[in-house]
Amino acid sequence: MRSIWRTLDRGLARDIGLVCLADCLVGVSYGAIAVSSGFPLWLPMLMSLLVFAGASQFMFIGIVAAGGNPFAAVLAGLLANARHLPFGFAIGDVLGERWAARLAGSHLMIDESVAFALAQREAGGRRAAYWACGTGLFVCWNLGVVAGAFAGTAISDTDVFGLDAAFPAVLLALVLPSLRDRAARLPVLVGVVVALAATPFLPAGLPVLLALAGVVVGALAKEPELQEAS
Repeated sequence: MRSIWRTLDRGLARDIGLVCLADCLVGVSYGAIAVSSGFPLWLPMLMSLLVFAGASQFMFIGIVAAGGNPFAAVLAGLLANARHLPFGFAIGDVLGERWAARLAGSHLMIDESVAFALAQREAGGRRAAYWACGTGLFVCWNLGVVAGAFAGTAISDTDVFGLDAAFPAVLLALVLPSLRDRAARLPVLVGVVVALAATPFLPAGLPVLLALAGVVVGALAKEPELQEAS
């Protein structure tokens, strides 16, 4: 672990630290929302340790709290985490060769750790960024969830504090730099339009899944460019 931190430059370490701080605050919001919605104190803590997937955790809590079926909530979470399959192919080289390292690394595979890893050009930098970000986020997220869960016992209405907006705000901050790429703007725009159009008519969680149509549109739009380049 010491070698990992020595590999990081100051700017990258600072960026990872800021993301960890932001995710800690999101963890606070998740714990508070879960407990104030009627879930037992231990549930958000256990999910954060075993699942460690903010989007799926928020989706499960939101769907069940809105009266949805728990099995449907689990299915929605699994579908949302299906993006981890291509993630695994993209950053498989940073997980190491040993099974223990690969299992631990897979558990730390979230949007932020993958994004930081893919932003590095050298293999050593990719590995350091992935493990530093993943480990830091795991610790900060769980600490935030514990604090938020206990705070949720004293907060009757989390909407007053706007805690439900914390997670989308962090995701937006991660997406914004990629919008400089012209090819990325089309799938993002399509996903946003689809999600907004479906929200008034579909149960919570489904509009987000339908927004994945933007990825398909982006892939179809990019295919002619690849053919021309070849």
